[in-house]
Amino acid sequence: MALNKNNQEATTREEVKQDKKKTREKKKRIRVRLIPIWLRIIIVLVLLAASIVLGAMFGYAVMGGGKAKDIFEESTWTHILDLVNKE
Repeated sequence: MALNKNNQEATTREEVKQDKKKTREKKKRIRVRLIPIWLRIIIVLVLLAASIVLGAMFGYAVMGGGKAKDIFEESTWTHILDLVNKE
């Protein structure tokens, strides 16, 4: 049990919770974000696109034995799609 403000008698747990709740209500803290949410979404989308491009470059150049800049050519992707959709 905790002591009350006068340190004279013990208080119940519910009274302590109510006191904490009152102090929280008085201290309403305003949160200021350093990076706005719309900018976070744009950053995530840019990082996602960059990781896809870098992953394709790595996969085609290192694992596939081609040139990394060839992934930007249409003929490369038609060749890859032909291999995948081969019947």
